[in-house]
This record gives sequence, structure tokens and C-alpha cells, in this order.
Amino acid sequence: MKLGGIEAGGTKFVLAIGDEYGGIFEKTVIPTEHPEITVPKVIAFFEGKGIERLGLGGFGPIDINQNSKSYGQIQNTPKTDWVGYPLGAALKDSLGVEVVIDTDVNVAAMSEAKWGNAKDVDSCLYITVGTGIGAGAYFHGQTLKGLSHPEMGHIKVARHPDDTYKGTCPYHYDCLEGIAAGPSLEKRWGKKGHELAENDKVWEMEAFYLAQALTNYIYILSPERIIMGGGVMKQQQLFPLVRHKVLEMLNEYVSSPHLTEAEIDQYIVPPGLTDEAGIKGALYLAAT
Repeated sequence: MKLGGIEAGGTKFVLAIGDEYGGIFEKTVIPTEHPEITVPKVIAFFEGKGIERLGLGGFGPIDINQNSKSYGQIQNTPKTDWVGYPLGAALKDSLGVEVVIDTDVNVAAMSEAKWGNAKDVDSCLYITVGTGIGAGAYFHGQTLKGLSHPEMGHIKVARHPDDTYKGTCPYHYDCLEGIAAGPSLEKRWGKKGHELAENDKVWEMEAFYLAQALTNYIYILSPERIIMGGGVMKQQQLFPLVRHKVLEMLNEYVSSPHLTEAEIDQYIVPPGLTDEAGIKGALYLAAT
């Protein structure tokens, strides 16, 4: 099948034409601006390309209920320019193809389960730490959905004793995203993450917040693997810090060989598909 895929993120939209096997024939990246600027560029990329279906992995909150009249509509997102925008309907009406919609992190979890670092297990969690923080879960062939999609980036976490920063989330201020996403790092420390690479205190605090979140996800969802992606996680010093703090916080309460010093490196891992987990997931979603 000739398919279209969109990974709609807070900073950029990744657009691709490919197939259900994860093959990518053509790809481009455009910035996430106001929808009246971004969406016409998206439509122009796909017009005349002969795609049969389109998969959209979108930033949230987004309506992913296929029976809803507002299917594909952006909801109360921190990206306030997009609140209420009918993204799914705009794409379907303009391109004349079926649009299948899930979150960007759910489709990333899906592709990692299909082709990446979770292909040897039946369940996984994918968390992205970048412009925002979100997590998607894939269990036994399906992404996790209920009333809506999970909003794991907006959970409350305990404050680090040295942290007085208010937080960036316009809805919750100091939820996980509000105090641990990329913009929070920059506003707290006055520099972008890649400029803070040598500051150990920055990453100890970041790991403190991320490890709390992962510990909660392990208790609630019990995934067989956790995959951490996004721009912030490209600071490779974060992985050993997060793994150590997760084990410390669990304190051996969950009995699993994966949650030990010997195996934690194979349990909390980077994406096997690197930066293409989301877009390959969107193509796979289009085929389902």
C-alpha cells in the first residue's frame, strides 16, 4: 500500500510517504506554527501523491475516538494556537482519504513494538522528553486508550528539594511536563539543554523527576520495556542516572530480573528506530 504518515509534534511536523512495512519513500519536516500556516503545507506535501490512507500521530490532547463527531480535533493543549482545531477533518476533507488518528507517543510505542527495541516483548511504554513530555503504551497489539488517550506527561511529581522553578505548563504549572520538559530546563537554568551538558546538577534534578514518573508507570502499567526518546534524552548521561534512581525508588518492591542492576540497562532503553519511531508508527497506523 502507498500510505501517508504524519508525526505532529510541538516543534515540528514530520511528513512521509511510505508503506505498511515501515519503508519511507519520501520525507520532509516543517515547523509547527499556527495551524493556518502549518496545515496548508501538510496538505501540499501529500496532494497528488496517490496515498490510499493517512496515519496521524498527533500531539495531545487530541480526540482519538473514531465514533466522536470531533475525531481528530485538538483539545486543551498547552499549544494554545491549536486548541479546538479540527486537524483530522481538515486533512480528510482536503485529501479525500481516510485519516487514522492516535497520539504521537502511542504510534512511536507501536513502531518500537513492531520493528524497534520492543519487538521481543508483548508490552512497552514509549516516553518522549522534548518540547513537551508524553508517553504512550502498547499492550498485546493495541495502544492504550480509554476515556481518551493517556496524559502521562501531566502527572504530579514530588519537588526536588533544590528546585524553586514555577513550571511552564499553562494548566498545571509544575506537573512533570511543566518542570522537566526542554523549555523548563531552559527557563530554570537560563540555557538550552545542550549547553548544560557539563552541569551535573541539571541532570541529577532532571533524572529525579523522570525516575519518579517511570516508577509510577511501572507500578500502574507494568510494561515489559520502557523506551525513552525526544531531544532531552539525547543527553546520554541521563540514562544511567534515570536507571539508578528508578531502582532506588522501587527499592526492590517489584520483583523482576529486569528491575535489577544486572538488567536495568536492557529495560530502560533509547528508541531502536532513533528519530523515526514516530513517523514509522504513523505509517503503520495508516495500514491498520
